[in-house]
Amino acid sequence: MARLPLYRKIADDIREKISIGDYKVGEALPTEAQLREVFSVSRVTIRQALKLLVENDELNSVQGSGTYVKEAKVNYDIDQQSSFNEKWAHLDVVTHSDVIAFEIQSATLTIADQLEVEEHEKVFYVKRVRYIDDHAITVEETWLPLALFPDLSYQVMQHSKYDYIEQQKGMVIDRSEQELIPILPPKEVAALLHIDPNQPIIEKRTRGYLLDGTVFEYSRNCFTSTDYKFTLVAKRRKKGLSKV
Repeated sequence: MARLPLYRKIADDIREKISIGDYKVGEALPTEAQLREVFSVSRVTIRQALKLLVENDELNSVQGSGTYVKEAKVNYDIDQQSSFNEKWAHLDVVTHSDVIAFEIQSATLTIADQLEVEEHEKVFYVKRVRYIDDHAITVEETWLPLALFPDLSYQVMQHSKYDYIEQQKGMVIDRSEQELIPILPPKEVAALLHIDPNQPIIEKRTRGYLLDGTVFEYSRNCFTSTDYKFTLVAKRRKKGLSKV
């Protein structure tokens, strides 16, 4: 394995200091001269490390002022089936949800198809705005079969539906199928997220499955593109070796 260039090691050290709170979001890093003393390297090496972090959108360089720590986007691991709260559990933040719609509807043809139920079958429709501290970052619409969750309540949906399904109902959540679509936000979504209607967002469409294959939810989530990033790991399928 090739040796890591010194400037990349320093960039990793700065990332570590950010993650443990030595360098805080919104605050300026020490000056180049101070960083040279901290890491005992040349000015060129420090500038390379800072340039790398700025180009990776981890730092913000303000001419004549300094270099500042930017708020990190949450890495939404699509391979991991987890709740909204679990996605943010590693950070020192407070999450909460505002339920702005909770009602029983007759399933439309599209919703019935997604939930694998009959058209006009009764389903719950829930619309929530999800917050990090006081910052709205997600608008979520969810449909769940009434027959599967007859005791679902407004209070449950103020918290985690996954906790309700697993801990109260004793069901086993197995997997989800997800689609990511870049869109311009509907006016209501833009207003709820306090963003410009011309700012693109990411819509994630999800079908959730229990261990026995039952579809337990269909949801559409609108994410602000400034708060989230989505990372996928793809492996190339191995081909059989041809015989000589």
